[in-house]
Amino acid sequence: MSNLAKRLAFAAVAIPVVVALVWLGGLALALLLAFAAAVAAWEFYEIAVGTGSHPLSWAGVVLSAAVPLGVYARFEGYWAPPVSVVMLTVLTLMSITLWRRGATGKPLEVVAITLLGVFYTGGMIAFAYALRYHRFAIGPMAGTLLVLLPLLLTWGTDTGGMVFGKAFGKRKLMASISPGKTVAGAVGGAMVSIVAAVLFVEFALHPYARLTMSVAAAVVLGLVVSVAGQVGDLVESMLKREAGVKDSSALIPGHGGALDRVDSLLFTLPVSYVLFDLLLIPTP
Repeated sequence: MSNLAKRLAFAAVAIPVVVALVWLGGLALALLLAFAAAVAAWEFYEIAVGTGSHPLSWAGVVLSAAVPLGVYARFEGYWAPPVSVVMLTVLTLMSITLWRRGATGKPLEVVAITLLGVFYTGGMIAFAYALRYHRFAIGPMAGTLLVLLPLLLTWGTDTGGMVFGKAFGKRKLMASISPGKTVAGAVGGAMVSIVAAVLFVEFALHPYARLTMSVAAAVVLGLVVSVAGQVGDLVESMLKREAGVKDSSALIPGHGGALDRVDSLLFTLPVSYVLFDLLLIPTP
């Protein structure tokens, strides 16, 4: 199969499954996010190993998967660790590093990279659950649409960037990090995202979720989310370039690794959550 055929085949299976689990919400969604966080965290730590670091990968993977499950527990009213207990995790990792690595094992680097992996993967992916149960989301339809909107804008940015980049791309956006990305592609991706945001609010959020925002606000949403997604993609490219690898793994046919698929979403999900708080307006 060609690379494009593999991508299409994977999307044909994955997208309906993801949408269905987002609609179901609850534990089903939390388990999906925990799995995605664990795989993305593992790939992140493998990239770190490629740079010569040696993080506590097993601990980071477990903690990353635990974050979405903790968010689920808090939203459902079950017991979830308070901030005071969560902060003890830092002390625990430092203690493990003391006994396992010692002063010659780059302890500061070990703890820092391990914690970064948890926040970067599990912490950001968990915002998908928070979006599904956003304070403005009344019912599964509204919650599902609020999750799908940043996904749509992220995919729209990628598609627009590829089309405009191929048609008009001459000046490189950041050649030292991602040689294939161009200024024209970045602008084109942002334009597609803006149009998609305006149309989604008008024809999906407003009629089906009883939520709206002004046209100006939708433009801001589309632009900011697009920029966030492009930065997220460049950040992961920066990490891979330091490690000297092309993909985070070969897990997904035609796509690379899980981290390659969610790198932009790790930025767009939390940014969207903040913007929704500021821009969304419930309607009768």
